[in-house]
Amino acid sequence: MIEPDHPDLSIGQQCKLLSIARSSYYYEPKGETEQNLGLMRRIDEQFLETPFFGVRQMTWHLRNDGHLVNEKRIRRLMRLMGLMPIYQKPNTSRPTKGHKTYPYLLRGLRVDRPNRVWCSDITYLPMRRGFLYLVAIMDWHTRKVLSWRISNTLEADFCVEALNEAIHKFGPPEIMNTDQGSQFTSFVWTDRLRRSGVRISMDGKGRFLDNIFIERLWRTLKYECVYLHAWETGSETKAAIRKWMTFYNHQRPHSALGGKPPALVYWQRNDINQPDQQVQRVA
Repeated sequence: MIEPDHPDLSIGQQCKLLSIARSSYYYEPKGETEQNLGLMRRIDEQFLETPFFGVRQMTWHLRNDGHLVNEKRIRRLMRLMGLMPIYQKPNTSRPTKGHKTYPYLLRGLRVDRPNRVWCSDITYLPMRRGFLYLVAIMDWHTRKVLSWRISNTLEADFCVEALNEAIHKFGPPEIMNTDQGSQFTSFVWTDRLRRSGVRISMDGKGRFLDNIFIERLWRTLKYECVYLHAWETGSETKAAIRKWMTFYNHQRPHSALGGKPPALVYWQRNDINQPDQQVQRVA
């Protein structure tokens, strides 16, 4: 809102009119230290192995690994990374106050064709000097990644962009399943689904297994791509993720699909009247 070259108002006068401190205009946020970025990468690697580790357990683990850290620091980093430990008790995944949540619709449902159920989730991407967030939209039946986006914030906009692309390319699904994170309980996300006639399903609190297929995607992506590199820039990260996603969809054999890649199976089974369809039952 501030115009540095305004002909009549100085920067100080504009700040005063906007009721903000002049120093706020010149402030440049500092990134995380190399030590914190290293800790975040270790936290992310460990969280894939033990998603039930909370702040206390993660702090103990890092201390046992030789890192001098306290719970306050680990709590801040895990919150920054968007990590929520998995507990079998209420209130472990809380949406933003005032956001509506929806029931889990997939228990016992026969997901027997593409586009019946989609799922989505967000994960953290470490870089050499920073980090980004990745959201993906996946077809539940064939595991095909329909769209994805990378962002440097956890705002809902990049999730909606990925959703819009998937709907534009493949048409809306019957059901969309996500966790209860603030991005997926936001008005812009749920309104887009409702306007497209999509039923909204959300994981039970503290039940990451309700969205297990996309959790497995993150694990595969990180061990086959992310942890093998130390990207310098966002453009490098985006190019590498694009290359891996193309490989995953079109070349990588998938054990649940009889060794075929997800994209091939998606198009083969897109006709629901095919006699050789395989039927899945969601636990």
